[in-house]
Amino acid sequence: MTLYPAIDLKDGKAVRLTKGLMDSAKIYSNEPYELVKKFESMGATWVHLVDLNGAFAGEPKNLEQIIKIRQNTSVKLELGGGIRDEATIQKMLDIGIDRIILGSIAVKDPQFVKDMAKKYPIAVGIDAIDGYVAVEGWGEVSSMKATDLAREFADAGVEAIICTDVGRDGTLSGVNVDFTLSIAKSSGVSTIASGGVKDESDILALEKTQSVDGVIIGKAYYEGSLDLEKMFKIIKN
Repeated sequence: MTLYPAIDLKDGKAVRLTKGLMDSAKIYSNEPYELVKKFESMGATWVHLVDLNGAFAGEPKNLEQIIKIRQNTSVKLELGGGIRDEATIQKMLDIGIDRIILGSIAVKDPQFVKDMAKKYPIAVGIDAIDGYVAVEGWGEVSSMKATDLAREFADAGVEAIICTDVGRDGTLSGVNVDFTLSIAKSSGVSTIASGGVKDESDILALEKTQSVDGVIIGKAYYEGSLDLEKMFKIIKN
């Protein structure tokens, strides 16, 4: 199982939100690339990046910091937030991003995502509130069930599905193992858990299922409830 330390970018800074609310942003670093270097030194092979401004604007907004991260580190990077057309996908890959996360567009135009997955390294981001898909930076809730959307990409060639329980995100209330498993079962695609990870027990519970391929770690690290360096030694990354 791969551990994905997470950095959310807002106004050029590394922040974490609570339940996806932009006005809840807490700043953890003014130089996000330094955090990535620290994760790399701990043993990270991947880092999960989200352009929060981009998610709301519908186009990347933290390019300067993203480029800085890429130029100063050698970990693999996956990036989401406002990537909704092929030109932007190509631009991000040209910068050196290793995997592109498509979220809102996966609900609105699943065929586009399937087409892109045939050509590029794509992950689908499925963010859910009470089991229904949230879009536009979690500002809207659609009428589609998260499991139905996951099923849509069962044989589409996407590299992974990243599923987030928005209600738990940034709350340190514990990861939603059952929700993660429902996405993995519906899609048959490599599934990465996100939202609510609190401590070591969450990571071990996900690993024990043997059905979850990764977990995104954010506030648990930043607030000190999870010893990330220790986890990299325990979990084969």
